[in-house]
Amino acid sequence: MTSVLPNRAAADTGLALFDHASPAMTDYFHEHGFALLRNALSAEEVAEINAEALRLCRGDLGEIRYGWWDQDQDQDGTAAPEAESDEDVLRRFLCIHYPHKVSAAAKKALSHPRIVEALVSVIGPNVKAMQSMLFIKSEGKPGQAWHQDEFFIPTRDRSLTAVWIALDDATVENGCLWVLPGSHKRGVIYPAREQNDPRFDCTTEAFDFPYSDEDSVPVEIPAGTALIFNGYLLHRSLENSGQHGYRRALANHYMSAESLLPWRPPRSDEHMAVADYRDIVMVAGEDPYAYKGLEDLARPYSRPEKDGGCDR
Repeated sequence: MTSVLPNRAAADTGLALFDHASPAMTDYFHEHGFALLRNALSAEEVAEINAEALRLCRGDLGEIRYGWWDQDQDQDGTAAPEAESDEDVLRRFLCIHYPHKVSAAAKKALSHPRIVEALVSVIGPNVKAMQSMLFIKSEGKPGQAWHQDEFFIPTRDRSLTAVWIALDDATVENGCLWVLPGSHKRGVIYPAREQNDPRFDCTTEAFDFPYSDEDSVPVEIPAGTALIFNGYLLHRSLENSGQHGYRRALANHYMSAESLLPWRPPRSDEHMAVADYRDIVMVAGEDPYAYKGLEDLARPYSRPEKDGGCDR
C-alpha cells in the first residue's frame, strides 16, 4: 500500500509513503533518490532507542569522545554529572557517531527486518553497514548544510544508502531534512567548502550544483518513519528553530557488500583499488570479502558544532 503524506510537503510535492518494500517503492527510490517507509520502527522500539540515548549521553554506556580526530588519543570522556537534568544532558549533544558500538538498541535497529527488506530492494541481496549516527538536536541546535553522503563515505558502485529514522515527529520547525529530488541521477560528487552559516554545524557545504534552495522539499515525517536515500542525493537540515523540544533521529549507512570501501588511506604496501574498510556489520546476504576478516576500529564520538569550536 502506498499513501501520500498528510502535510505541507505532501501538498506541494506528493511525497509517497510506503508501507513495505515493493517494486513500486524501488522504482520511486531510483527515480527520486529517496523513499519513505512507514513504521520502520514501532513506537516501542523508538521509545527504547530514546531511553538508551539518554544513557549514552550520560556516559553510562562508555566514553564519548569529542570530534573524530581524537579517535586514537587518550582523553577524558564526556560523562555527565549525576546532578545534571536529563534535558541538560541531552542539550550537550548534537550528534553521536557509532552508537551501535555501545548501544544494544541502536545495533538492533541497524539490522531491523523491515529496514533490511527495503535495503535489499534498492541495493541488492548482500548488504553491509559501516556507520550509525544518533542525532539529538534540541531547540536552538544547528542543522547541516547541503551535502552528499558519498562525499564522506566513498563507495565504488554508487550503492551507498542512508536510512534516516525519525525518533520524534520531524517538522520544518524542529529541523527536518530537506532533499533535492533527483539530484542523485548525475552520479556527480560536487565540490565542498567551509561555511560560516550559524544555521549549520561545522561540516562543509556542497556547492556549484545545478539546483537551488527553491527546488528542495521538506521531509516532514512522524516518529518511526524512515527516509531511505541514495548517497548521491543532495540534502540538508536547518536548525531546530525554537521551543520545539528535540528532533532526534537515528541515521545508518549501508552499501553493497560486493563493493570495497576505501574509507581510510591504503597501507604503504596496498594499492588503492583493494583498500577496504572492514569495520562493518553484515545485515543481509553474504560477504564476498569475508576472508579479509573484520576489524573493530571506530569508537563513539560527538560531532562538533560551532559553539564548541570546529578545530580539525
